[in-house]
Amino acid sequence: MNSEIDRSGSLSNAFYQVLKRDLTLAFRHRGELANPLLFFVIVVTLFPLGVGPSPTVLETIAPGIIWVAALLSAMLSLDSMFRSDYEDGSLEQITLSHHPLSVLVLAKILAHWLVTGLPLLFIAPLLGVLLYLPFEAMKTLVITLALGTPILSLVGAIGMGLTVGLKRGGVLLSLLVLPLFIPVLIFGALAVNEAAAGLPVDGYLYVMGALLLFTLALSPLATAASIRISTS
Repeated sequence: MNSEIDRSGSLSNAFYQVLKRDLTLAFRHRGELANPLLFFVIVVTLFPLGVGPSPTVLETIAPGIIWVAALLSAMLSLDSMFRSDYEDGSLEQITLSHHPLSVLVLAKILAHWLVTGLPLLFIAPLLGVLLYLPFEAMKTLVITLALGTPILSLVGAIGMGLTVGLKRGGVLLSLLVLPLFIPVLIFGALAVNEAAAGLPVDGYLYVMGALLLFTLALSPLATAASIRISTS
């Protein structure tokens, strides 16, 4: 893999090669690809069975249910970001490339979001209908997920980079990233709640957009540093 990246010449081509490789591998293992999505659907559909079919109750808790399920689905999928590359030596080869590791890591994070986060944007409105979420809030739900799920992947990559060398790092990974996921959960769920009530949500969306830009700027650098620590 390292030779392919080095032969790619420009940094943009190296980025594309890593992105293409990760997407190809993800679609070869479609069972693992579907697990987080199925988990997301199952968690959301179980709530009406637990709290009852009352439309009023479900409409009230729908934003929180969908966002908690999305957060847990993101955590479930984090292990697939770097684990296989670490086990077969590809991750160490990437660190030896003459291209900046942070850029190559960003390509892997993007591939992870495309196969685990992007599908949630299409599934969530259907589950919102199941939970009697008002139509007026559907647009806000999709926007918050579009802003929030990349943050989950970016932040999760840092924790995954630190724990990738541990055989049983799942619990430690959860302890590292879960507190950092909470602001995204709060602002995402509140924005959908306010939209359902017919109130303006611009402030929440601006905050989530700022969080996305902040994590986009810092996460690749922090993840690259954590991977170097784990592979050294």
